[in-house]
Amino acid sequence: MATGTLLCASLLFLLLQGEICRCQRLTIPLRRPSDCGVQHFFDISSFTCVKCGPNQTRSKSGTSCVCQTGFRVLSSNGPSITCQQCPVSKPGVTRDGYGCLRCPGGLSDDGTCQCPAGSILVERDLNGNLLDEGRCEACNEVDPAFSIPDSTGSRCTRCQESFINTSLSCTCGPANMLVGGLCFPPNNLPASVTSNVVFDQLALPVQSAWFSVNLHSSALSCLIFSNLTACQALGNMCVMNMYSQSVASDACGLYNTIFRATAPLGSAHAISYWRSNLPWLYYGDQPGLASRTLRTEALPTGFSFKGGNKNTDISFTAAVYNAKGDFLRWESVGKGNLQLCPDTDIRLDAAYTFGTAYKQSCILSLSSIITDFPEPLFYDIFMDMSQSSSNNGERTLMPVPVQNLNLKLNGQFVNQASNMNNWYLTRRVFLVDALSGREGMLSAMPKVVRVATTIKISFQLVPNTMKGEVYPPLISISYSDILVSNIKTQTIPVSFSVEYKMDQSEAQVKTDIALGVLGGVSVLYALLKTASWKRRIASPLIDLTTIMKFLLFYAGDLANVFFVITVGTGLYWLIFYKAQQFVSVLLPLPDQEEKFITYVACAFALKTVQFLHKLINQLSVDIFFIDWERPRGKAIKTIDGAGEARNIPSPVSIWRTYFVANEWNEIQTIRKINPTFQVVAALFFLEVVGFSNLASRDPSSALHRDPEDYKSPWSLILRYGVTTAMWLVIGLLQVLFFTVFHERFVEDKIRQFVDLCSISNISVLLLSHRCFGYYIHGRSVHGHADTNMEEMNSNLKREAENLCGQRGLLPNTDIQTFQISITNKLRQQYDRILEPLTRRNAPSRLIDASANPFEQNTKAYHTMNKFLSAFIDHAHRDLDYIVKDKLAFERLVGMEFMEAIDRSIFYNDESHSFSDVLYYGNEATLLIFDTLFFCIVDLCSQNFVLAAVLTYLQQQVFQLIRNIFGRRNLASKTLVDKRFLI
Repeated sequence: MATGTLLCASLLFLLLQGEICRCQRLTIPLRRPSDCGVQHFFDISSFTCVKCGPNQTRSKSGTSCVCQTGFRVLSSNGPSITCQQCPVSKPGVTRDGYGCLRCPGGLSDDGTCQCPAGSILVERDLNGNLLDEGRCEACNEVDPAFSIPDSTGSRCTRCQESFINTSLSCTCGPANMLVGGLCFPPNNLPASVTSNVVFDQLALPVQSAWFSVNLHSSALSCLIFSNLTACQALGNMCVMNMYSQSVASDACGLYNTIFRATAPLGSAHAISYWRSNLPWLYYGDQPGLASRTLRTEALPTGFSFKGGNKNTDISFTAAVYNAKGDFLRWESVGKGNLQLCPDTDIRLDAAYTFGTAYKQSCILSLSSIITDFPEPLFYDIFMDMSQSSSNNGERTLMPVPVQNLNLKLNGQFVNQASNMNNWYLTRRVFLVDALSGREGMLSAMPKVVRVATTIKISFQLVPNTMKGEVYPPLISISYSDILVSNIKTQTIPVSFSVEYKMDQSEAQVKTDIALGVLGGVSVLYALLKTASWKRRIASPLIDLTTIMKFLLFYAGDLANVFFVITVGTGLYWLIFYKAQQFVSVLLPLPDQEEKFITYVACAFALKTVQFLHKLINQLSVDIFFIDWERPRGKAIKTIDGAGEARNIPSPVSIWRTYFVANEWNEIQTIRKINPTFQVVAALFFLEVVGFSNLASRDPSSALHRDPEDYKSPWSLILRYGVTTAMWLVIGLLQVLFFTVFHERFVEDKIRQFVDLCSISNISVLLLSHRCFGYYIHGRSVHGHADTNMEEMNSNLKREAENLCGQRGLLPNTDIQTFQISITNKLRQQYDRILEPLTRRNAPSRLIDASANPFEQNTKAYHTMNKFLSAFIDHAHRDLDYIVKDKLAFERLVGMEFMEAIDRSIFYNDESHSFSDVLYYGNEATLLIFDTLFFCIVDLCSQNFVLAAVLTYLQQQVFQLIRNIFGRRNLASKTLVDKRFLI
């Protein structure tokens, strides 16, 4: 029973405890040390203010209690102490606070004994026993002791060496200078210095607390005592002042004065710009030294992309100093120590792979920059040449020059000039300076912060090298001055890049020569085309239309010139840059690609003009279907109005003409390639297979990259080269497949159309020019085509067994297609027949209102059919023609040398060149136009998917336009009702 009661009580207690826990509010009031009064201290454990004990007051830190003045510590137990007042006979409290003694002099404000200047207070004997009365012992300031009281006043220490060296005592005599706690003899430096730091971008001078404290003493120590740390500190202040010298008393003026004054000391490492004891800051002070430094001698090592001697590692080493001039360490440059933007080590180290165009940019908050760089670090950067060293394996370093774009000389930013001979190269750099912009106190918030917002390392390839030789690299750095206003919201854009350059003048000259030569050839070819066009329209006059036609022909030919040059250029850089072993060529820089992009844009614009010109010509071609079918009997028909019946020829079916017209309408936009497959295949190989990776500005030729690796920016030339190569290869393979396999074993729509014309007993006359065109002879060898199935099959069987004549225009020939050059008289007769139809579009006052359009169409159709049939059958003596072969040179230049004056000329054409008025015969123009359209969209957006989508839409839009207006032209010119064109 007792056990059960105990168990129930325990459970009840636990339940109540749980309810209490759930009801507790887990919050505390916020207290700071400053919130506690003089009689309270801040308990760092409970974060509360606790009252001090009697005779106690809060310490300076606010986290403990100390005894009041005149009281000593009796006992101490952690934060708890006990204080006891000193007796009247011993009013002074020892410095440790635990004892009382008589003072030889007066008392200080804190209740301790004080001694006169130059003396120390002795409170205990040698054994540590407290004296009843303290003693004031004077320090010996002369030889041999040279001692003064230390900062605590409890012992004598040797005084600063500058006092001893200058005055042989610890007192700086009146003839000497006391600067920054140091004693200096008279010297050649100014008596006062300029401690202003001028931030040129803000036009704001700042009275720098750092310069005020350290500049003068550092310069004097460097000049008089050859203090190495002071010399480095002086050099750092010159660097913080952007190497700019305005007066002899500023940081760089003092450095240069010391540089000239210490000439007898000689140079370090036999480098004339590097004075002994001084940091190396400048590459001389005379114009022209920059070009000698950067372009005189190549590096002793060569770079290669592939093979057993592959060498793509760039090794930089930096000597690191702090603002005080202390040498901190040798540091290998990498993993972002010169890059402010954060990233993974793999991507940051990609900057030091030769040939990889590297660029990293970001936006940093001002607060994070000041937090991460409270004081600047200074870097002297060298290139590690150990791989090429022959000094028994000893590591050798080559100094890397710096182009500081903020350097100002005689009021000019000389390093921003394009002429290298005007540059003044320097050595030392820093990333962030939040020190020199502090006014008043060094602990104050900086008024201005100077940040290296742009850092670029550039390599220049030695001309005509075959071993990957480069000149010494150049570091270009640009600083931005940021006026601190709201540290929490201000941001700074920064970037770091590595670029590789070579002299592109030779390549540009070759391109210009090729463009000039091919452009001249295109002018001659355009003139030849214009002459051919003039002959084909039978017009001897040179008028404005002729000039416009020449310009249109020239635009198309010049587009081909630009296309050939740009494709050749793209493939050249793609092959020779990506496949080279030892580096001999480097990619053009983005600003050097502008001319290339201009050529691509010109090619696209001119090719667009040519494409639209061809499209308009195709939509205006004259076409007529000649029906050879003749009535095979007579029919009885009642004549309207007369009421009598007559025997008239049986009507010939129009359905064959409609059928041929529909087939022609269908083949107007067939091509030798499948546009949809072309777009999809190109996108597949570029994006899925990874050929797009070949366009990156790095030496890698891998199709797949690790997502963790750094991805170089695109080279527009390589991107264009990869894209055009892929697009043209896919297109040419399609054309090859279509020509060799599909047309031979599956379907050849062009030849099928010619066969259909023969079976339908219909010929086709096409006039692409006024007096030039094409003729498809479709007259059936069986005489009739309007027959039943049995007879049709019988006719085809007889033809297959060679039991009938051949299909050719001439007896015993099979040639059915011709290029024709007709006489002006024949064309006039052709136009005269169609004149009643063309007058419909004339002003209404010239139109016969009583004329029936349907009857006009019918009459014109039968008249034209009868006229052209008679012409083909040589029924018109004054409108006759001859059939002959074209000369090979005529076919080559696309021009007829013989002019059709008295008789028309039919040229045998087994290549079915009538397809020139269709998409089919202009595949080269269409393929190049699609290629350029795809490339232009991609170069503008750098997005293959967008380029593929827009190219597909463009193809569909122009195909729709060609179909709609081609159908309208077909109905208008053939007099076939467009309702039957389906």
